[in-house]
Amino acid sequence: MKKALIITYGCQMNVNESAKIKKMLINMGYEMTEETADADAVFLNTCTVREGAATQIYGKLGELKTRKEKKEIIVGVTGCFAQEQGEELVKKFPVVDIVMGNQNIGKIPTAIERIENGDLKNVIYIGAEDELPPTLDADFDSKYTASIPISYGCDNFCTFCIVPFVRGRERSVPMEEILEEIKGYVNKNYKEIILLGQNVNSYGKDLKSGENFAKLLEEIQKIPGEFWVRFISPHPRDFTEDVIDVIAKSDKIAKAIHIPLQSGSSKVLKLMNRGYTKEHYISLIKKMKEKIPGVGLTTDIIVGFPNETEQDFLDTLEIVENLRFDNSYMFMYSIRQGTRAAKMENQIDEITKKERLHRLMDIQNVASRLNSEDFVGKIEKVLVEGYSKKNKETLTGKTSSGKVVIFKGDIELAGQFVNIEITSAKTWTLYGDIVNS
Repeated sequence: MKKALIITYGCQMNVNESAKIKKMLINMGYEMTEETADADAVFLNTCTVREGAATQIYGKLGELKTRKEKKEIIVGVTGCFAQEQGEELVKKFPVVDIVMGNQNIGKIPTAIERIENGDLKNVIYIGAEDELPPTLDADFDSKYTASIPISYGCDNFCTFCIVPFVRGRERSVPMEEILEEIKGYVNKNYKEIILLGQNVNSYGKDLKSGENFAKLLEEIQKIPGEFWVRFISPHPRDFTEDVIDVIAKSDKIAKAIHIPLQSGSSKVLKLMNRGYTKEHYISLIKKMKEKIPGVGLTTDIIVGFPNETEQDFLDTLEIVENLRFDNSYMFMYSIRQGTRAAKMENQIDEITKKERLHRLMDIQNVASRLNSEDFVGKIEKVLVEGYSKKNKETLTGKTSSGKVVIFKGDIELAGQFVNIEITSAKTWTLYGDIVNS
């Protein structure tokens, strides 16, 4: 049996698309492998958000060139980097047989067949970036968590981001298609559905039917079954109060919200073209905490954006300290060619960026620990995911608010909801014992 390997870089949308590629390859008779040496076909599902992503991809293609000299294999590149590079990728790396843009992964089986039959040496599809791609079956690594794109592309054009240029303008999937897909996964016993989009809460703006994100969540709530729905990533500018109200009253929309801040300075936010001020962001978070008791909040923050002064950075520290996020995904700004920020004056030096990142991490670690300690003594509903990675004698799961919980129990509980009394906490992790309902 032929074997295939998929290597995924980047965001949850890429993870979803890799699951679809996996399903197509399995349907073609491939068996999945984790080893490059065993593979007859290798697909790199790539990211291009950061400039450094290209270095990883080029390094892996170099390895595959050496591998291909020993054994005839098919090498495919998909994802945003493939969309951006197109034919240039094949010119730079003749080892590549297939270049498939984000909208075109459904053509992978045809591409493989044409190469195997000797019809073409290379197959390149990178067009239609402003069309809605077809719905494809997926084979997820988890038996209990599935993901569904509800929109593709982005209309925001943040000055640091290349995504709108490689994933196209925003297109919403019709609501009925989303609801049918969720019902299908619930019927297959999936317990967690993740809604995906570059900006999920602007869902429906391009539809003429009056559909929006709040209405979508309300309709999901009506679907029978015991499951949670999460979503990533919303934009603070478009996060409306009706969405907060739906989350507050729903038992199926998880009480976990990832809401990117990017900077605590209104001046820097304007330079980023984010479309909101720090005051707007603070007000939004306070409203969420007021209306959704126990909400888990995570965020994204970029330090060292061009023109960021020490005072701008202190504004960010102040917000992180006061709002007490459960976790922050923190990055040093890196120049991304093709974006407006790359051409800005007053780029921040690497030493300053690293120093600021460490200061921010220290503040966030304190907030994360305090938030975790607040759970001790409480009983939390937890979705059991399986064995703990570090200790096969314990299980791991997640709360509705997104906290990781470690506890003892039978592996047969995987994929079920259980009640856990939290007995202790570390910075990122809760520990507890199963209790009766």
